[in-house]
Amino acid sequence: MSQYSNVRAMRALIKASLQSILKSPSAIVFSIAFPLIFILVFGFLGNGGGHASIKVAVAPGSDTSGKLYAILSNIPELKWVKGDSALINKKLKEGELTATIAIIQNADSIQPRYNILLHAASSQMASIPQLKAIINAVVQTMDPEISSRSMALASIKVEESKVREFKMIDFILPGQLGFSLLAGSVFGTAFVFFNLRQTLVLKRFFATPVRREFIVLSEGISRMIFQLLGASIIIAVGHFVFGYTLVNGIITFLELISLSALAILVFMGFGFIVSGIAKSDATIPPFANMITLPQFLLAGTFFSIDNFPKWLQPFCKALPLTYLNDAMRKIAFDGASFWDVKVDILLLLLWGVVLYVIAGRVFKWE
Repeated sequence: MSQYSNVRAMRALIKASLQSILKSPSAIVFSIAFPLIFILVFGFLGNGGGHASIKVAVAPGSDTSGKLYAILSNIPELKWVKGDSALINKKLKEGELTATIAIIQNADSIQPRYNILLHAASSQMASIPQLKAIINAVVQTMDPEISSRSMALASIKVEESKVREFKMIDFILPGQLGFSLLAGSVFGTAFVFFNLRQTLVLKRFFATPVRREFIVLSEGISRMIFQLLGASIIIAVGHFVFGYTLVNGIITFLELISLSALAILVFMGFGFIVSGIAKSDATIPPFANMITLPQFLLAGTFFSIDNFPKWLQPFCKALPLTYLNDAMRKIAFDGASFWDVKVDILLLLLWGVVLYVIAGRVFKWE
């Protein structure tokens, strides 16, 4: 008589679980179709939606004490972004800024009175004529000290930096992929283990030689395989249809998949907690939505958390989905390594430790 193999039993459980997931319309919709719809919508919108205002920043060494800057800083069409040089350069590179503005004021006897240098990324050059027109209008009509002069009052030069264009899809896709992993892990894990417990399937498993940890592993592995398949589809559609940036090609793709696997492992902790505290299958969606919806809205899924009020940003930055979204964007567009995003990964792992400690206390087998 051959010896019983838990590994062989686990393979059978993984196969059965995968077949069950693939037959579930809701799993397909929330893990693949739902994020793909958003990616398609934003992908077709591209970057052509425009902005109501032009985002600019003060360049280092610029004269901010003069009247020209005072007037420009109150122009409604210009939105001034503040931060250190590293943050400003990052925003300029990623297309979140139209340009930095350096204002140099000459002596009254020197013409032109102002030398203005606009430093713009190549992806934002289409907005430069409008910005120059705004500055010229201010120089020529709004400053009574210089509007009466007949000679050229300001010299405006544009310096273009050749950088890769940071497209809307480069921001949207990681957010949608991250939310897909979160929602699939929370809802899928919660419903599966709650139903296994309620239908006494887990109890029947206990009558077999299959060890409990292999039951959990089989369900977890099957869900990870399914969600990584969905992640691969989402990334492939974004890259080949809408030009989603994979800066190092297949290497970047594999890094994103590896990071997705880590995120699924962490996010399943939420699912174990929900399955343990839910009293009925009707209470699972409210609990799961309390976890997923705040992160869907506040973790940088659709737009940068810098757009939120200052008092709300610390909460946004504490969410685990924020760390995943930030790490994915850095890896895909900037070519960052796992070591470069080690802080995001460590904080994501810290969330995982906390979640599984709680899950170990509330999870029920029967």
